[in-house]
Amino acid sequence: MSEVHTLGRRFAHALADKDVPQLKQLLATDVDFRGLTPMKFWEAQDQDATIEIMLGTWFAPHENIDAILELNENDAVEDTAHVSYRFAITTPDGPHTAEQQAYYRTAGEQISYLRILCSGFRPVVD
Repeated sequence: MSEVHTLGRRFAHALADKDVPQLKQLLATDVDFRGLTPMKFWEAQDQDATIEIMLGTWFAPHENIDAILELNENDAVEDTAHVSYRFAITTPDGPHTAEQQAYYRTAGEQISYLRILCSGFRPVVD
């Protein structure tokens, strides 16, 4: 795996790896989180609730993130950075792809503000 430098890239890798200790290092304890998936709006005001949404619901234990298919960063919009990532996922229903766009702000070496838009799990088409 290539060297990961930015918080956004580190976040995408930690999420793909379902690495709770790394996510706790990357997210501020009082992270301001909002997320939008195809069927629901999500929000949390702390690290534990944010991680529970992401790994307890979005990418639940029975859903395996097999690979990061794409990982891109764009220039920041003033104080707000952007990272997008696309995951290959295997669920009990078979292979899927999901993409997320994440906008974040930092406080020191942690993400203090996080907004994520998700495509939802899309079945892989042969």
